[in-house]
Amino acid sequence: MSVNLEDYVASIPDFPKEGVLFRDVTPIIENYEAMKTAVDQLAAYGRSVKADLVAGPESRGFIFGVPTAMELKVGFSVIRKPGKLPRPTVSKEYALEYGTGVLHMHKDSVKPGQRVLIVDDLLATGGTAKAAAELVEELGGIVAGFAFIIELEGLPGRQVLEGYDVFSLLVMSDS
Repeated sequence: MSVNLEDYVASIPDFPKEGVLFRDVTPIIENYEAMKTAVDQLAAYGRSVKADLVAGPESRGFIFGVPTAMELKVGFSVIRKPGKLPRPTVSKEYALEYGTGVLHMHKDSVKPGQRVLIVDDLLATGGTAKAAAELVEELGGIVAGFAFIIELEGLPGRQVLEGYDVFSLLVMSDS
């Protein structure tokens, strides 16, 4: 069965604020065939970049990253917000539209030289993804590539990740 993933993306106008068109991937997650299609494509990309670890930021990076890691038969490393990880961590602050955010990884979650595929649902401004890459690299890992369900065209995400391999299942307008 061939699944068009775009059919499983809900577009919500004026969320979370007026003028924003929110691209909701939960319909993909809620449908077995759509989720399987997405994970199969993410894993195929992971194989092509020879990933030996998958990492993803909470929470949708977990949702798509864990089954991708399982398909690749590799581990998954969590990237979390402050105060969520129990062992010693490294952290990276990054810019948000209004203010900053911080991401953390366990200090022992990436081994030097590991090729890490970073998986998330959406590439927009690139701040979260770039911070994730910097964490992986701080731990001695190599960013094998980034894999996203949706890339929003017209936003600077791809430029922020210049020099990295970036793969997106869908490229959609931000409006």
